Amino acid sequence: MHEKTNKPLKTLHLENAMYQKTENQQQFENFHHPFGGQLRSDNRWVQLSKLISWNVLEEKYASQFAKSGMGAKAKPVRIAVGALIIKEKCGFSAEETVIQIRENHYLQYFIGLPEYQDEEPFNPSMMVYFRKRLGDDILNEVNEMICSAETKKDPEDHNDKPGGNQSQKTNHGHLIVDATCAPADIRYPTDLSLLNEAREKLEAIIDRLYEALPDKTTKPRTYRINARKDYLKAAKARKMTKQALRKAVGK
Repeated sequence: MHEKTNKPLKTLHLENAMYQKTENQQQFENFHHPFGGQLRSDNRWVQLSKLISWNVLEEKYASQFAKSGMGAKAKPVRIAVGALIIKEKCGFSAEETVIQIRENHYLQYFIGLPEYQDEEPFNPSMMVYFRKRLGDDILNEVNEMICSAETKKDPEDHNDKPGGNQSQKTNHGHLIVDATCAPADIRYPTDLSLLNEAREKLEAIIDRLYEALPDKTTKPRTYRINARKDYLKAAKARKMTKQALRKAVGK
């Protein structure tokens, strides 16, 4: 009889998925779509795709998967990252993101498809796994790539250069640098005066609607005089306790 040995099983990461690195087969000039013509090089999605180092992201993305060759094949990193960028940039839901990608050839180019296809590139439920597999580190790196590329691309402010055109840029408003400070004229969200102001505006609406009635009926009671007295009594109090504030709000 052979003695049994307890060998540790290999851990398969993230739903036993495997990842196969993709070859860079996408070419801007040869992207085929049934509408004729070619993609515009100045399109925002084409420009954005050039700001991201997809090969660098793929190395880090591939490390998230099992190396045993078992499990379903995962989507390429460009599809995962591109879909999340489209979703957040346009404010779409997961379902709407897939629909927009299916209908838009520029979005299909952005996520790395070699040609236009009239079918869903992935199931909307995959968006959850995309974010889970990428993690905050890779997503933050994508953000840094885009910000760094945009900073290098934008010219320096001409106002800082001698002889620059001062009329090109103008500043408006006031900048509050300290995140802990706020203008003093903003009332506290639970201020009793907000509730009183809402009551007064509601009473004004009732008055206007009542005057517009062709046949005058009995005007609804608002008890505005009593409400005004109760508000002034609470507002002029030197010290407002929680119980007193709660009672005033109730009135």
